[in-house]
Amino acid sequence: MSKGKQLCIPATWMRGGTSKGVFFRLADLPEPARVAGRARDALLLRVIGSPDPYGKHTDGMGGATSSTSKCVIIAPSTRADHDVDYLYGQVSIDQAFVDWSGNCGNLSTAVGPFAVANGFLPVARIPRDGTVTVRVWQANIGKTILVHVPIADGEVQEIGDFELDGVAFPAAEIVLEFIDPADDGEAGGAMFPTGRLVDTLEVPGIGQLQATLISAGIPTVFVAAAALGYDGTELQAAINDDRAALARFEAIRVAGALRMGLIRDAAEAATRQHTPKVAMVAPARDYRAASGRIVNATAIDLNVRALSMGKLHHAMMGTASVAIATAAAVPGTLVNLAAGGGERDVVRFGHPSGTLRVGAEAKLVDGQWTVTKAIMSRSARVLMEGQVRVPADVFAGA
Repeated sequence: MSKGKQLCIPATWMRGGTSKGVFFRLADLPEPARVAGRARDALLLRVIGSPDPYGKHTDGMGGATSSTSKCVIIAPSTRADHDVDYLYGQVSIDQAFVDWSGNCGNLSTAVGPFAVANGFLPVARIPRDGTVTVRVWQANIGKTILVHVPIADGEVQEIGDFELDGVAFPAAEIVLEFIDPADDGEAGGAMFPTGRLVDTLEVPGIGQLQATLISAGIPTVFVAAAALGYDGTELQAAINDDRAALARFEAIRVAGALRMGLIRDAAEAATRQHTPKVAMVAPARDYRAASGRIVNATAIDLNVRALSMGKLHHAMMGTASVAIATAAAVPGTLVNLAAGGGERDVVRFGHPSGTLRVGAEAKLVDGQWTVTKAIMSRSARVLMEGQVRVPADVFAGA
């Protein structure tokens, strides 16, 4: 029987928005994991408890959902006028795979408080009371995020009365600004990678399906709920308990990824689970949220349901929220049409856990749509801090 020891690695377990993950300082990682590659992936997989054929993450820090199988690495920024570099890893639940292809908008919220609490900002920048802006370089996608962190008595203020649907308890409000969130190069180098506001996809098992393909916040494929036989008020069980439905949504995701140029062939989609996202949109209508409360159609502009890592999300991903707000601001997209059409710089949408309000500044420049920034409010809180343990042989074979 092996009597190997365990590695003890400083870590912080944090909630950010409607997600939670394990946060590390780059300098605290074991040396083999301080650079990208198999050793780093092996470490994060073991921390989360993946791959887990039982789908429970019993032997790790993960929660066996796309919202809770996440890791973050923070380092002093290598970019001018930024405070920290933020690297995000979406850890697969049942496969030995970490997806680095995108960002987590929800955990972006927690990056600011983590940076302040861990000494990444000069003390002189932090007020006794007020707000400090943490300039974050999102290293996965090469974008700037401004995180406005509330400060009380010289420390991060975590407790407050801001309520976020999808999170059980109130906390202090944190405002996020995603600067120039449209894609710069991967998805065709444009916010709408095909140059069209609405495309027609040929989806195996479905046939022709209209879709808005956008890369803002995160590459996203938007389709009309009605085209798939839904009304846009569905909760998780209606989709996640239906294997045939999940297969159809995956087929849509693959077709969208191919059209956006994110993958070269359908087989490659298995190595890119985090992006693109798939979301269905529908005009506003009353529904009962997962909490049991009624969301009135008069309180929202449209309904949106989005999938992450192959399952319907319990609320809404932060990066997908950016995509929703941006697409809603552009007349003629499926999102804009579902919201009633016209021009808008703010949208409030319904999701399985309630509602969310997001703003976006989009404009037409030389015949191309662009977005300067998207703004939303979230909250974050430290759940636990100390050391996470993994078997010392975690790097064997990496």
